Amino acid sequence: MFAAVDLGSNSFRMHIGRHDGNTIRIVKTARDPIRLGSGLDADGNLTEQAMQSALNCLRNFRVILNAYSLDAVRVVATNTMRVAKNAAAFLPAAEEAIGHTIEIISGEEEGRLIYMGVSSALADADERRLVLDIGGGSTEIILGHGPEILHVESFSVGTSPQSDTFFRSGAIDTASFDAAILSARSYFEDAVTPYDPQHWDAAYGSSGTIRVISDVIAKNKIGDGTMSLQSLETLRDRLIAYGHVSAVDLPGVKPERVIVMVGGLAILIGIMQEIGIAAMTAVDAGLRMGLLWDLQLRATRRDRREQSVIEFMRRFHVDESRANRVAGTAASLYAQLKPSSEMYARYLNWSALLHEVGLAVSHTGYHKHAAYMVDNADLPGFTTREQRLLSTLILAQKGNLRKAGNTLDEADFAKAVLALRMAAMLMHARVDTDMGDFRIRMKNRIDIEVGRDWLARHPTVSYGMEKEKAAWKEVGLDFNIRTSS
Repeated sequence: MFAAVDLGSNSFRMHIGRHDGNTIRIVKTARDPIRLGSGLDADGNLTEQAMQSALNCLRNFRVILNAYSLDAVRVVATNTMRVAKNAAAFLPAAEEAIGHTIEIISGEEEGRLIYMGVSSALADADERRLVLDIGGGSTEIILGHGPEILHVESFSVGTSPQSDTFFRSGAIDTASFDAAILSARSYFEDAVTPYDPQHWDAAYGSSGTIRVISDVIAKNKIGDGTMSLQSLETLRDRLIAYGHVSAVDLPGVKPERVIVMVGGLAILIGIMQEIGIAAMTAVDAGLRMGLLWDLQLRATRRDRREQSVIEFMRRFHVDESRANRVAGTAASLYAQLKPSSEMYARYLNWSALLHEVGLAVSHTGYHKHAAYMVDNADLPGFTTREQRLLSTLILAQKGNLRKAGNTLDEADFAKAVLALRMAAMLMHARVDTDMGDFRIRMKNRIDIEVGRDWLARHPTVSYGMEKEKAAWKEVGLDFNIRTSS
């Protein structure tokens, strides 16, 4: 059983689901419309009131999560936490409140997960699809073919800023709606080429806002009753006729959701006009369902992150034989170092596979180039925090260790750094499988024991060891080398 928690800009939502062989059945849902996106002050910081509302919600979610026996939980935060200047300062309190790590995911990762969720709800595995998701702070557009994602982009326009900017007082008039639609179109006008209707057969909408718009159109028989552009424009005219959000009385939308729907409708009309979408279908699946499927795939060792690393290696022509040698040696050394958990084992493997990707830029300082590339790349499946962890490991693979900062204070991470550094050094010395006489330990100091004959077979290792001794001494760790007969 898995749990997915989505800390969105409009609402915090949760799904708890169980995989039953072919699909994931939702056994519990929860939602709190806290509108975090409207809790940013003029300086771009979350207000004290917004943070307190978020913490109260997260504590309630924790009570629900604790009532289930869960195999894995994934909590993600989207646009508002991406842009809030005090997000990093707020994150520890938020994680303590819910009792789990919170991942602030990129817009591209959000789009990938949204598409996974939508794809899981659709039957045609060969369909070419366009998927739209209009959230509180951002809008994702994804082009796919069956389960495969072909193109994904995230745009920094959402219902919260659109509603707050153009319908701040609650008044709904033609001028405000026209301005809101034109504003929305401006975000997409330079990015429509990949999403031209010739590239897809059907368009789907996955967000809660789009589903509300669909319900209102269907229940009130607006336009042709479907999510056609004509129906959306008719709904716009109906809302303008009401004149104010407080006067809107339409089955399918709660009074507190009207202002969100108005902002979302302006964005949706703008997208459809700009791309040329005549009609679309609302789907009751998206980010949270995608998170659940991602957890299921990870549990069955079909982790998207593995494929991302392979694709990144191939894109930048990494020498796979060298990368695999370093990964294998690093894993062997890490096992000898006996970490307290396997938390960093997979990150060590991925870092080893990518440690030379910076050679695509320059042989000089390639580890710095590699660290920058991994930190800033779009790596589907990885969170920003995970990419930063990989980047730090890769940066620390050679040279001084001061650049790793206080990450070395964590014993298991320091062991991963040591394993990667030694593996890379041994690979350069052309030491491959000849590791039988090499022993390594790390507690209050680093102890390496090698056979005298082994050292004679690999003479350049002595020089590398002396450099390692100096590097570790700079960060306060003794590095001792002993030879045995």
